[in-house]
Amino acid sequence: MHEPENKAHTRRSFLKISATAGGAAAGTLAAPAVLAQSPMVMKMQTSWPASDIWMDFARQYTERVQAMSGGRLTVDLLPAGAVVGAFQVLDACHDGVIDAAHSVPAYWYGKHKAASLFGTGPVFGGSATTMLSWFYAGGGAEFYRELQQDILGLDVVGFMGFPMFAQPFGWFKGEVNTVADINGFKYRTVGLAADLMQAMGMSVAQLPGGEIVPAMERGVIDAFEFNNPSSDIRFGAQDVAKHYYLSSYHQASECFEFIFNRDFYEDLEPDLQAIVRYAVEAASTANTASAMDNYSADLLKLQNEAGVNVHRTPKEILDAQIKAWDDLIVELEKDAFMKKVLDSQRAWVERVTYFELMASPDYTLAYNHYFPNKLKL
Repeated sequence: MHEPENKAHTRRSFLKISATAGGAAAGTLAAPAVLAQSPMVMKMQTSWPASDIWMDFARQYTERVQAMSGGRLTVDLLPAGAVVGAFQVLDACHDGVIDAAHSVPAYWYGKHKAASLFGTGPVFGGSATTMLSWFYAGGGAEFYRELQQDILGLDVVGFMGFPMFAQPFGWFKGEVNTVADINGFKYRTVGLAADLMQAMGMSVAQLPGGEIVPAMERGVIDAFEFNNPSSDIRFGAQDVAKHYYLSSYHQASECFEFIFNRDFYEDLEPDLQAIVRYAVEAASTANTASAMDNYSADLLKLQNEAGVNVHRTPKEILDAQIKAWDDLIVELEKDAFMKKVLDSQRAWVERVTYFELMASPDYTLAYNHYFPNKLKL
């Protein structure tokens, strides 16, 4: 249960009392300067298992916070389940049980479906980079604040970072070439992708990453997606399925979410606030480089060492996803807030992606020229 008065007392009053006591001590005993410089500790839990590559990505953030603060702010980074479950980190930040979280908005989609619009919503043609730009330059950050603070009444502050590569359609025990082939499957995904896949004839289980393989082994699900080759190979996806389909519109514009308890964040000195905020941008670059390196290498391991059949998702299924999004959008826009967000996203993508596509050469043409017969298109 949220107890804002007690929480404010434990944070703000402690800082004020410490400052007053420090001032009094300075006039009498002159306490050693080292006491005044004791590092603050930020308790941050992720939504990822300890072995997941995304823990490495979260660590790239915490390392930058600690380095840029000169050690004044240290981070106690914890995996999913250390304090609360993977899907409970937002509530834990709100309640002050933890100071910060590294997660994705789709994990609190149950509070309001609009959460999924900040990463796993309809794909109008823009990439994750396009949508991260919308968050920072197209009004998305204010919509996000409005949803969390005004609509849901959450005592949190949040930022987005690391535009993820489009997520695979997922792992299947056999080939899937048509929409009919997936009809009736029990499938794992999260957020609005659950609504999308249900519209395409599948039943959906929304599970955190650490529960996927056991659910597959027990027959609770028939197929699944998580996010990327590195996460998938680490939790053993290749041991329970051998057909891996890349490219999909179900989650093609997602980013990490960095959530902070609002009182904790606002109690920080201005320079530490800036470090906590802008380290998200610094880590975004580091995460992208690490993802490119690891995802590509692990995809080859899955294919060449684990005997996984890597496919491109058939066009029939991709077309069906877009049409399913069309129907879902009609329902989503019955909510005034969601319509406002979707209108903003459409306008942004129409303008920005027009430039992106007009400016981009055909990279596939160049790749095929230098590395012929590799792509499976």
